[in-house]
Amino acid sequence: MDNQRVILFFALSFVLLLIWQAWQKDNITQQPTTTTTQSAVSLPQTEQGEDVPFTPQSPSQVETDILSVAQASQEVLKKGKRVHVRTDLLDVEIDTIGGDIRQVDLLAYPVNPDEPGHPFRLMEDSATRIFIAQSGLLSKQSAPDHHALFSADQAEYRLPAGADMIQVPLRWTSPDGVTVTKVYTFKRNSYVIEIAQTVNNGTEQEWRGHQYRQLQRTEPGDNEKPAFIYTYTGGVIYSDAEKYEKIDFDDMQDGDLSRDIKGGWAAMIQHYFVSAWIPDEDQVNHFYTKAPQGSPYILGLVSAQSAVAPGQQKTFSSKVFVGPKEQHRLEKLAPGLELTVDYGILTVLAKPIFWLMEYIHSVIGNWGFTIILLTLLIKLVFYKLSEVSYRSMANMRKLQPKITAMRERYGDDRQRMSQAMMEMYKKEKINPMGGCLPMLVQIPVFISLYWVLLESVELRQADFIFWLNDLSAKDPIYILPLLMGATMFIQQKLNPVPPDPIQAKVMMALPFIFTLFFAFFPSGLVLYWVTNSALSILQQWYITRRIEKAAANAKT
Repeated sequence: MDNQRVILFFALSFVLLLIWQAWQKDNITQQPTTTTTQSAVSLPQTEQGEDVPFTPQSPSQVETDILSVAQASQEVLKKGKRVHVRTDLLDVEIDTIGGDIRQVDLLAYPVNPDEPGHPFRLMEDSATRIFIAQSGLLSKQSAPDHHALFSADQAEYRLPAGADMIQVPLRWTSPDGVTVTKVYTFKRNSYVIEIAQTVNNGTEQEWRGHQYRQLQRTEPGDNEKPAFIYTYTGGVIYSDAEKYEKIDFDDMQDGDLSRDIKGGWAAMIQHYFVSAWIPDEDQVNHFYTKAPQGSPYILGLVSAQSAVAPGQQKTFSSKVFVGPKEQHRLEKLAPGLELTVDYGILTVLAKPIFWLMEYIHSVIGNWGFTIILLTLLIKLVFYKLSEVSYRSMANMRKLQPKITAMRERYGDDRQRMSQAMMEMYKKEKINPMGGCLPMLVQIPVFISLYWVLLESVELRQADFIFWLNDLSAKDPIYILPLLMGATMFIQQKLNPVPPDPIQAKVMMALPFIFTLFFAFFPSGLVLYWVTNSALSILQQWYITRRIEKAAANAKT
């Protein structure tokens, strides 16, 4: 196996990766998008109508009963009055039906860089797409769930200049004297929304109930998916035992999640953005999923049962994060939440690469030049390894006339051809495997950098120079993909020609294949590849020229 075969193996493996990602993207089961929803939770009862025993220490006693869906009835997602809340980062609409978070616009993240006044909409309850956050209380007695009608003091709230927070109260009262106040707290420079549900028991009986929180969303449409590349959209949960665990839409269809978790969190993620319910770290909750036919997918958690004595009150608290996958924010918010920036199995390599990119960007202030400088640093780290590989290629290149002569001499006799080549390698003191290991060592680093550039929201709409004003989008005039194809073609000319004619034709076709693929890739990724290829050409040309010069001097 020579260096050309290593290059061919790597290139074809990468092409297969792209094809596999495209297949995943196109073959995920699409569920009909509707505007219907179902109640995901109902309170279990014994035959005598008593509460199921459910202590804070043993939430598993309720199991799936407390999360059962009323399969026989589907209800239209009703809309009441809207309470509009605007902070420095969020533009939110809360519905008085259930006190649901029905719409969230991210003010710092426009849909495209040419329209800064058009923010990205993470959540909505439109006719074509449902993605909402719900919370409520469950009790055999009076309690407001996400179908209950709340009242609001006012319809508009804005974070005042100089203020650090704003609170939005909603109220619900039952005929028998139970009052619930749901207070949303928004803070400056934060994507976290805190929710406090306070039960005031004005009856003469003890009140018992649970707090639940859930996310509902339909599968993303084609217009929501990144072009050509595949990124994960679906549910994620985290626990100390299982750590980061994906619960995709197919998993929700195949069976309901039913698990008791202390702390942790439950989220719906997509490319660059995440919405996550985050309970108290010392609280045990029952995590669940539901995928009722024709309804949005449901991922949620329900607390243990709590009691409120007559004349007393109790507050159920939680918080929900709705925003971009900015790793520094996520790390501070909850253990493992930064893993929603999904670098895959090479996270251990990707995180240091991202840290280095952030540091470089803090100095030079441009993500495009950050990618170029990072690529240069990586090339310097692997310079000696690459030198071994390029030396091997250069030495193999010197033997090309002899290999061609052997092919003509032995024809189709592959056994004799192989024996003659091994004798020649031994005589010339050349190891045909000498360039393989250095290249293989660099592959995990390249793949890690690929995921860093693809997953990091910091590069979304990052400006570079001239026409490149969004490194997360494709090059609009395809200059970078053409440059990439040209650099790959030049590298082909610097390498020895494979002795196998079919292999040689495949190698010659790769620059054109990769140019076509990369024409639709984020320009930040293509910029890395162009920079890496250009630096590789310079290094390989220098080493080859030096070896050829030394060989010429030896003859004289």
